[in-house]
Amino acid sequence: MSRSQYLAHVNRWVVKMGSAMITRGGEALDTEALADWVAQMAALHKDGKQFVVVSSGAIAVGMQILGWQKRPTELSELQTAAAVGQMRLAGAWQEAFAAHNIRVAQVLLTHDDAADRRRYLNIRSALQTMCRLGIVPIINENDTVSFEEIRFGDNDNLGAMVANITTAGAYLILTDQRGMYNKNPREHADAQFLEQVDANDPTLPVMAGKTGGVLGSGGMYTKVLAAQKAARSGTHTVLAYGREPEVIRQAVGAENIGTLFLAPADSQQARKQWLGSQLQVQGTLYLDDGAVQALTQSHKSLLPIGVRRVEGEFARGELLRCCNMAGEELARGLSNYNSEDCRILCGKHSQEVARLLVHGETLIHRDNLVLV
Repeated sequence: MSRSQYLAHVNRWVVKMGSAMITRGGEALDTEALADWVAQMAALHKDGKQFVVVSSGAIAVGMQILGWQKRPTELSELQTAAAVGQMRLAGAWQEAFAAHNIRVAQVLLTHDDAADRRRYLNIRSALQTMCRLGIVPIINENDTVSFEEIRFGDNDNLGAMVANITTAGAYLILTDQRGMYNKNPREHADAQFLEQVDANDPTLPVMAGKTGGVLGSGGMYTKVLAAQKAARSGTHTVLAYGREPEVIRQAVGAENIGTLFLAPADSQQARKQWLGSQLQVQGTLYLDDGAVQALTQSHKSLLPIGVRRVEGEFARGELLRCCNMAGEELARGLSNYNSEDCRILCGKHSQEVARLLVHGETLIHRDNLVLV
């Protein structure tokens, strides 16, 4: 099947650039490459495509600014280099997009932010709003406050998490190799290039191996794991050579470039499986007929006015069961409010409690809800 069947309809893309792409020789920031990528995204942006950029390179750029020839091993020095480099990196992205009259926003994340459900929802709401307003988020790991136990470990994994948070249809990893082979092409002359694979194929990690160096610092293995993580929330991944002319335009245009990792055909099912595997149900909302119809037929978000009863004690961001008044489960979703607030808000029109709706007017947003 042609790629257009999977990618032509995708409106939101996460694009990740590794350090080998962002810098020249792992040192100075490659502003010409940034300008070229941004020009491609800007042209596609005019056609309605949305982009979220995951950018590596802060430590490498910081080392160059500080005049350090050797990468330090002490964590505090790495954090310092990241803090210095991140300023330059963010400025470079801002300048490049400003040339096309596109606004950007800097977002720094740690693993803690993703693991905590309330922070997860805050991040999700903010990124969704940025995309809706035509702002391009520039995301990196917050190396300055991270420490070894909570680091994402590589920005391939960070990009997959961002794809999940933003419900992106596709994730593009720009790297220093053409794509994926069935074995390391630097060691095996008979290695075969893989144009399209099932992201959940259990043999892919074996083909990739666990050693780094094939595709930058993270290696092919981390990129395969990132593609599989993205696939669990219904996101396709394209792995391509970042310096190929018009690489972003070709990938978004569903041309045969790089390796395409296909997510399960039913992205709603993938999202449901992801929610079910990560979270335990902490409470139940009982809905009136209007809310039931809005969720199941119109696929809308859950508003306070449609909730008749709240059961359980839960925090914001925890998973809730949505039932009709007969107790039949219809959907599950992540709550925007805790149980105490839900009890105050339920049955009320948004205008009645506008001052209390600090996390938005929905109890569960449709992006965080799956039918069962």
